[in-house]
Amino acid sequence: MKNVTDSFVFLGHWPSAESFGVNTDILATNLINLSVVVGVLIFFGKGVLSDLLDNRKQRILNTIQNSEELRGRAIEQLEKARARLRKVEMEAEQFRVNGYSEIEREKMNLINSTSKTLEQLENYKNETIHFEQQRAINQVRQRVFQQALQGALGTLNSCLNNELHLRTINANIGMFGAMNEITD
Repeated sequence: MKNVTDSFVFLGHWPSAESFGVNTDILATNLINLSVVVGVLIFFGKGVLSDLLDNRKQRILNTIQNSEELRGRAIEQLEKARARLRKVEMEAEQFRVNGYSEIEREKMNLINSTSKTLEQLENYKNETIHFEQQRAINQVRQRVFQQALQGALGTLNSCLNNELHLRTINANIGMFGAMNEITD
């Protein structure tokens, strides 16, 4: 630091510096120059600075006012949106309740329909079983009757001779004749 100060002090010994009247004492000149600049700034810049601050203040106030208006509109839109949301939620709840009711109704209809169908199928099954039993019984009866008839014919053919055969025919004709007279 001493070298810097010495160099400025050394400048004071220049013959050209003395002829112009330049003060080479840097500390003294900086304080004077600084106070002059500050004084000029305060004197001339006071109005400009005041105008700048007033303009800035007005812009800030306008921005705050616009923000308040925007906030008010946003709150109003938020309330409208909340009202719409409540309405949609109520409609959704109603659709949900109606949907559950419809599902239960359809479920009961399906259960009833299935129950009726199962009952009809059970009836058809029972009727089919009964029909098949009757058919089987009839087939067995026919077969037994055919076998009995064949057995009786075989026995008659082996046991009957012509004379016995003629007597049986005459007896049967007599019985048919007697039955015919009773019915007349």
